[in-house]
Amino acid sequence: MRLIVKLALGIIVGIVIGLVAPIELSRVIVTFKELFGQLLGFTIPLIIIFFIASGIASFGKGSGKMLGLTSLFAYSSSVLAGILAFIVALIFIPMITATGGGAEEAEGFKPFFEMEIDPITGVMTALVVAFVFGIGITRMNSPTLKSFFDEGKEIIEQLIWKIIIPILPFYIGSIFAELAADGTVFETLKTFGIVLLIAVIVHWVWLFVLFTAAGTYTGRNPFKALKNMLPAYFTGLGTMSSAATIPVTVRQTKRNGVSDGLADSAVPLSANIHLAGSTITLVLCSVAVMVLSNDLSMPTFGEMLPFILMLGIIMIAAPGVPDAS
Repeated sequence: MRLIVKLALGIIVGIVIGLVAPIELSRVIVTFKELFGQLLGFTIPLIIIFFIASGIASFGKGSGKMLGLTSLFAYSSSVLAGILAFIVALIFIPMITATGGGAEEAEGFKPFFEMEIDPITGVMTALVVAFVFGIGITRMNSPTLKSFFDEGKEIIEQLIWKIIIPILPFYIGSIFAELAADGTVFETLKTFGIVLLIAVIVHWVWLFVLFTAAGTYTGRNPFKALKNMLPAYFTGLGTMSSAATIPVTVRQTKRNGVSDGLADSAVPLSANIHLAGSTITLVLCSVAVMVLSNDLSMPTFGEMLPFILMLGIIMIAAPGVPDAS
């Protein structure tokens, strides 16, 4: 069974279980979610350090140029995506009529026990470490350090494909089960469902723009490439974390014909600095909040542009972990 089917089934089954499960079973699900979430959080810095450092080292002396271009493209994409989101907000948000207050925040379920697994470092520190060693290896031409990061990457890959990926559909299902059990799924969709739907549509519009541009430049079919990336999309939908999606994104990127070195370095890097989807969602939701508030009104483009420009910088600085942006 393909990963995308497993992820979709995880979401559906999770919601159904959350709706009918007794409280004790809900606490079991939450306990599993918290434990696996701890393991995932521990693994993410290791993925970033070994994947990026190993990938950059494989580029040789051109690694610095790759980092600069990737950062420039990430910032430009986020800003343009934010501008697109505001244009869409100008058209559609005024059509949305406030019908009541926001959804009440549920208390949620507490796990039976908690076990904290601290990561060896934060995500941003991991990025800096990967840059320093990756570029340093290319400058010093150190085979010992390159071998260390290459072999470390192989170890993390085994952890990803033998443990994390097989359990991932259950983890995503547990997230949706908790949302359904505490009632936040339907209340949240009832309050901001239209705004979220618009955001998802704009996400896909921007994905088509990016994949069409990349396909035109490389001479490849953008629709086939986008189809291959659907498992990464559904993983991101379930985990709400671009960093947690890195293992799936790397695999699917390689299936699109991208070289191992480029995929192993550019994907973990972009997962932490290219958050165009978050930019789109934040712009749309912030405009919606202003329009739906009694004492605020629709902002002008001149008022929103500085916000979008700064948001693009924040998206580069914010690590791709849940709630970072």
